Parts: sequence; structure tokens; C-alpha cells
Amino acid sequence: MSNNSRRTFIKQTVALSAAAGIPGIVSANDSVAAEKMGKGAKILFQGDSITDGNRTRDNDWNHIMGHGYAYLISSRLWYDHPEKEFHFYNRGVSGDKVTDLAARWQTDTLDIKPDVLSIMVGVNDVLAGIGGNAKFTAETYETDYRALLKRTKDALPAVKLVICGSFILPVGKVKDNWDQWNAEVTKRQNVARKLAEEFSAVWVDFQQPFNNALAKAPASYWIWDGVHPMPAGHELMARQWLKVVGKKIRLV
Repeated sequence: MSNNSRRTFIKQTVALSAAAGIPGIVSANDSVAAEKMGKGAKILFQGDSITDGNRTRDNDWNHIMGHGYAYLISSRLWYDHPEKEFHFYNRGVSGDKVTDLAARWQTDTLDIKPDVLSIMVGVNDVLAGIGGNAKFTAETYETDYRALLKRTKDALPAVKLVICGSFILPVGKVKDNWDQWNAEVTKRQNVARKLAEEFSAVWVDFQQPFNNALAKAPASYWIWDGVHPMPAGHELMARQWLKVVGKKIRLV
């Protein structure tokens, strides 16, 4: 590579890194993979109560994004980049499993036609299985989740998928039955990671960042009941999501 070509490459790579909001220089593979979203992009968050965040179901814009990680991500990007005219949506529903998402998918996802779709679901599937419902196994989770993603790509072939892993920490009832919870959640995490690869989705692992956070504060500081994050836990999720997604999808 000539000196001029090398300088051009470095300048282009640094520019891509700065635009994505990522400190330092991203790898050449990340630069090539990243696609910049145009003005007015629609970003939809889907999932269960962790995504829901007690959001409103009407036109009360004071609480439309809930009070969790989806709120933190959207408020940050809305504030920093008003020129982008982002459209953020939160359609998380407390208690939802994959089958529940599928039942409302047309109205709550496909009709919105998102440019970026972020999904986190699995902990309620685990809860149902641990509770004795034999229908909710890691195998049925994989089958149902794959069908949901295929349905999505068939209807919205250009959508950028973000698949987020479920997570737990040893607090409360989760701690009391830790071995079983950990085993079953790990199975769903592995399935979700596998599906992310299969559907060329961005994979966001939350479990390892929560594990790492234990070096700073005890589990109950991050997650109050083993499943639902404390405010600091939601901030951890928002930072992780922005960091990982920003390497593959250039929102700004």
C-alpha cells in the first residue's frame, strides 16, 4: 500500500469511528460492516418487562419509552442528534415469552416497519419452564424464536436486527435456586447467540458486563430481584447496547 493510500485509509477509518461514537479506531471489518442509518430512522425495542420499563400505552410522551435501558438509549441519542430525527419505539410487554411476542408481532413490530429492531426475550420462558410448564424448553425457545425472526426477515428484508441476551445475578429467589436458573438461562443465551449468527444480527451480551460489574458492587446493586435491573443496571445495559450496536450499525 502506498503512503497516500495508507493515509487515506486511516483518515476514512478514523472518520467512521468518530461517526459511530466509538473511541479509538475500529477494526477494518467493523468499518466495512457498519451501515449508516439515514435521517428519520425507526428504532424499535421489543421484549418483556425489562424493556417495557412501565411505559405508557397512550400519548403520554413523558413516559412513552418507559424508565429502563430503552429510555436511556433513546434519550441520549435524541438529545445528542436532533438533526437525525430519530423515531424510537418501545413495545416491550411485561411477562412476555417468545410466543407472546409472536401473537402481537404484526401490530407491534411489522406494521411499524422499523429500520433497526432490538429484541430481548427469554427470562419468562425460563420462569415458565422452571415453574413446571413442559412446553417451555430451550428447544421450543429456539424453534419459536427462529420462526419469529424468519417471519420478520420475510416481511422486512432490510431490517437491521439486534438480538440481546437474557441475564441474571444471584439475588432473591434466583439465588435460592441458582443452579437451575443459571443452567436454563445459559441455554437461552446460547440459543439467542446462535440465532444472531444465523440471521446476521448484532449480538449484545449483557451477562458478562453484569458479571464484571460485581467487582464494583454486589449483585443487589445492579439487579434487585435477580432478573430486573436497578437504575445502575439499566445504565450498564444502555452503555453496552450503544457500544456494541454502534460498531455494526452507524446510527449517527
